[in-house]
Amino acid sequence: MEYAIIIGKGHCQIATSKMTKRKLSVQQKTRIAKNQQDEFGGAGDIDSTDGGDWNGRVISHYGQQLDVEILKGEGTGSIIRCHQRANLPTLVPGDNVLWHPGIDDLGIIVAHGGRHNLFGRPDGKGQLRPIAANLDYVIIVFAVIPKPFPNLVDRYLVAVNYLNLEPLIILNKIDLLVEESEQKLDNMMSIYEELGYSVLQVSALQGSGIKALEEQLRDKTAVLVGQSGVGKSSLVNCLGFEELTSVGDLSSSKNKGTHNTTTARLFHLRNFDLIDSPGIREFSLSQMAATEVLNGFIELKKFSLQCKFRDCRHKSEPGCAIEAAIKNGEVSSERFKSYMHILSSMKLMD
Repeated sequence: MEYAIIIGKGHCQIATSKMTKRKLSVQQKTRIAKNQQDEFGGAGDIDSTDGGDWNGRVISHYGQQLDVEILKGEGTGSIIRCHQRANLPTLVPGDNVLWHPGIDDLGIIVAHGGRHNLFGRPDGKGQLRPIAANLDYVIIVFAVIPKPFPNLVDRYLVAVNYLNLEPLIILNKIDLLVEESEQKLDNMMSIYEELGYSVLQVSALQGSGIKALEEQLRDKTAVLVGQSGVGKSSLVNCLGFEELTSVGDLSSSKNKGTHNTTTARLFHLRNFDLIDSPGIREFSLSQMAATEVLNGFIELKKFSLQCKFRDCRHKSEPGCAIEAAIKNGEVSSERFKSYMHILSSMKLMD
């Protein structure tokens, strides 16, 4: 199964099972937008979080119901289960909302506070499904076990760059390092460090590197992504100082993680907010153009601007600055191979 990063508003969701999806006229959409703005107290553009009179933040999404943290008034800090009105976008952890009390101790989400950014992927049916909103960091987690693949990390980096978000690369399970794998992983991480990415080594089991990770994320909101089995849930537990999530075992047959987290959820940890997301083993970038993939390889983008020909494919063309940089040791040949592999998998190569 392949996944993708997307930007944009999700499809409308239906507030109750009795309703059916329907297309709205321009007049209906205009009226709904105006009503939502009125419910925000005339705070301005409904698509902007600046100055919005929202009183809740989505913590998790369960089908037609959502857990919302109360941000104002009675019950501040507690969680209320809510339905959402029809014609609102699909809401995800990190979304700011306006909710009203309903019946049977349930609330009703009546307006959406807008987003600075959105992180998501298609579901099993190929329909786009958001995962998290309003993020400061995307934490890319890989581990000593299961075997790390630089190309997967590169795919995440391309996607994060596409979203204009800040990546933080984490190597987990350093307590399992042995001499044979240590040198290889050191070489892998040094490439990213030399490119200017923040890279941390941690052990969720022993607590090594956790303080540095907390300080890096202080007062921020981050989403946690990575292959199943790399220890994302264990990291959440370690950072939260209690078992906030359950932890899945590695499959003994293929040494891959069991898919344990089934829905994204926002956790308030000691110094920052963390959204744990379902495990992702492969990462498709199929919605991107070749130039957008190149932009995600920051060193390749830099040298591509120096190529003799604007449409250089970086495949033995005369005056290719990338090929020259590889020969001079200024660009990692492994990263270039990873870039070409991504283009090939997307069928963007001639």
